[in-house]
Amino acid sequence: MVVDLGGCNFSTTDSSVCSSSLGGLSRTGHTVVAVCLGFILVSGILNNGLALLVFAKFRSLWTPINLIMLNISLSDILVCVFGTPFSFAASVHGRWLIGESGCKWYGFANSLFGIVSLVSLSVLSYERHTAVLLSSQVDISDFRKSWLCVGGSWLYSLLWTLPPFLGWSSYGPEGPGTTCSVQWHLRSPTSISYVLCLFIFCLMLPLLVMIYSYGRILVSIRRVGKINLLAAHRREQHILVMVLSMVSCYMLCWMPYGIMALVATFGRSGLVTPVVSVVPSVLAKFSTVINPIIYVFFNKQFHRCFVAFMKCSGEPMSLHGEENPTARTPLSGFFPVNREASLSSSQRQIISGSGNAPLCSQHNDRHTLVVHYTP
Repeated sequence: MVVDLGGCNFSTTDSSVCSSSLGGLSRTGHTVVAVCLGFILVSGILNNGLALLVFAKFRSLWTPINLIMLNISLSDILVCVFGTPFSFAASVHGRWLIGESGCKWYGFANSLFGIVSLVSLSVLSYERHTAVLLSSQVDISDFRKSWLCVGGSWLYSLLWTLPPFLGWSSYGPEGPGTTCSVQWHLRSPTSISYVLCLFIFCLMLPLLVMIYSYGRILVSIRRVGKINLLAAHRREQHILVMVLSMVSCYMLCWMPYGIMALVATFGRSGLVTPVVSVVPSVLAKFSTVINPIIYVFFNKQFHRCFVAFMKCSGEPMSLHGEENPTARTPLSGFFPVNREASLSSSQRQIISGSGNAPLCSQHNDRHTLVVHYTP
């Protein structure tokens, strides 16, 4: 995040704007970073590409909550296509290759797609929280709210990534000179205020929303589990593992980068060396690999569709077997809970199924929807 700007001459016609010797990394260091970025590039495109293909093939996956997960995969693959290749090539050559304009584009694109992903993760957690705690108020056939959330995530990200082009901070080289981002090291009042706002509104706020939403879900699952103690323990452990995975990976990938930015902004000059700043930058890019694994491939409904996709078969039988596919829950089998609508004593029963997907049954006499999730 801190780079000797004297080593970067964007005014020259040569695209080799940053010398590796001034960047602070040895040739071996650049090679190690290039290997890591190469792995992230290939894995990120493969994971998110597969997720997008499966979503495109199986229309049963097109539910409001899955639309937000689709937005996460889309933003992550855009980072892999329009950002990571440039930093990978720069690390291979040991210097930035596409000049000042390319540096600003790289910084803007990575910030834009990254914030879209972070905001979408928090929106996804809140939508799951709403679906579990306020299921009677959720219209699972209405996509308007999800489209508003998707569009809002992009507008919110643009709100925070366009200001550097308008004079509120700026984009430029960071670390060893092979990547570009917001100029964390600048000590002007405008730059300091911008870094603080990014940290609060684009990193901490989404994290707090996730902790609040998933925390409420855990409390709700624990209360419902008291009704059926035999199944509650397994269900609660499953939810706990998934929640811890989501929050931990978020913090592992993004918090080091945010903390490093604050240290570079408020710490003494030279405290954050180019070598040290490389690690948080690579971890942030690693989120494009881990997001589809946690949020998509661990989704039980998506997993069945993924297996069917790899076998070149049609819609999974467990999805065909649902009596009312359009009324499928937005949780998509991710958070299993037992929940029954208001029924008479003769109607109150637990609907069981062989799979893990939600089973929906419509009672014509009372027009009551009973939703049951198996762990």
